Amino acid sequence: MTAPEAKGPKVPPSYPPKTPPPQKKPVEAPRPQPATKPTTQLSLPRPRMHIRNRQTAALTYRADQWAAKKAAEQALTTVRGWGYPGLDEPDLRAAVRFLVDAAVRDGGRRVSVHLGDQADKILVVALSHQAGSLPEGNVFAELQALATVESCGDDLADDGRRVWAVLNTAPRRRKPAA
Repeated sequence: MTAPEAKGPKVPPSYPPKTPPPQKKPVEAPRPQPATKPTTQLSLPRPRMHIRNRQTAALTYRADQWAAKKAAEQALTTVRGWGYPGLDEPDLRAAVRFLVDAAVRDGGRRVSVHLGDQADKILVVALSHQAGSLPEGNVFAELQALATVESCGDDLADDGRRVWAVLNTAPRRRKPAA
């Protein structure tokens, strides 16, 4: 035998390798399926309170008889750190006590106090975290009796009642001597 016969029959090389033909239809993404239960009632989430571009603080307490005193002292310490020289400290302390006492009377397990500032004013909000509470009129009378309280109110929602007050921290002007 000769060397060329030992290699076997000659077959032409298959260059380039064979590729499968292209698909006739492109692959489609799965089509969306209809919802199993049609929703008849559209429920939008309740807008949450957002405070931006100012100093804020959030304080949380167990709703007990000492919550108002603790909240008033801690709120006063927080607002002192914000640097308001004309702050009427007794008014701020009293306003926080009134608001927290009202939130505790709502019967929730905890009370949160939220503070915010803007343009020489302090916003104090107490949230009761107890749904279905009714507003009490005497709280607003007590708040309006304070000299630095500019406005106050409440908001009733599923997550509880928000009772709030806005206090003016601008230094009081002295009356001219006669």
